[in-house]
Amino acid sequence: MAHSHAHDHSHAPAEVNRAFVIGIILNTTFVIVEAAAGFYTDSLALLTDAGHNLSDVASLLLAMLAFRLAKSKPTERFTYGYQKSTVLVSLANAVLLLVVMGGIGYEAFNRLWSAHVVAGNTIALVAGIGIGINAFTALLFFRQKEHDLNVKGAYLHLLADALVSAAVVAAGIAMPLTGWYWLDPVLGIIVALVVVWSTWSLLRDSLILSLDGVPATLSTQSIKEQILQYPSVLDVHHIHIWAMSTTENALTAHLVIPSHLSSAEIFKLKHEIRHTLEHLSIQHATLETETPDDPCLDTHHH
Repeated sequence: MAHSHAHDHSHAPAEVNRAFVIGIILNTTFVIVEAAAGFYTDSLALLTDAGHNLSDVASLLLAMLAFRLAKSKPTERFTYGYQKSTVLVSLANAVLLLVVMGGIGYEAFNRLWSAHVVAGNTIALVAGIGIGINAFTALLFFRQKEHDLNVKGAYLHLLADALVSAAVVAAGIAMPLTGWYWLDPVLGIIVALVVVWSTWSLLRDSLILSLDGVPATLSTQSIKEQILQYPSVLDVHHIHIWAMSTTENALTAHLVIPSHLSSAEIFKLKHEIRHTLEHLSIQHATLETETPDDPCLDTHHH
């Protein structure tokens, strides 16, 4: 399983980069068209959808920037490179989407009491194009979305946008037929709630990673158990696991080993444990060794 995971990853950078570029070009073009149509038809639904799509373009740009920065080389000051920027961007992305949804929800709530007649057919047509563009761009990110929190963020944004556009199409068709112009703000509120619900986990995961918490996909206990499976490891403590970026994790730990092990045996043991950890998605492991008769000075084992 771990082998295929690594193999899938080899084409990821080029594929993700291409997806970002295509997504940004398509969505920017659509925002301009949709905003113009919104002003022309005096439709709040189209204007708020254009605003939502604009937040998407911003989030795609942010995510692409983070994706590029993660590949940059370490410097003397930033010894890990700029990988952590991916976590900060992921957090900013989630906050941005929640703020935009709050604005749309507020506007829609106000419109409930003063819904006015809008050109439903034009709205439906423009929003229909939006569904196609958002769904197509979301598909570009589908394969890599589980490997990187930023790609997942971009994917969720685009999917949410396709949902918003679908709701606008439905309202656009229904309003002229029924005269129910309150449908527009009601759908706006419903969609905003759906988007907030889907963004919440992104916000939570990003906060955990920015506070150097253990990534949601890893379990400290199971990693400890894996290390203890080696007969030469008598105990393991001071385990620290954190995310260096949205795709790479690091670990430091103290291993208690028998006094009689030679340096060659210790080297071999560390090498094997690192290999095991790589299969558990920990790419950077620093392992300290100590013996029962020469324990580490720090007594706060955890």
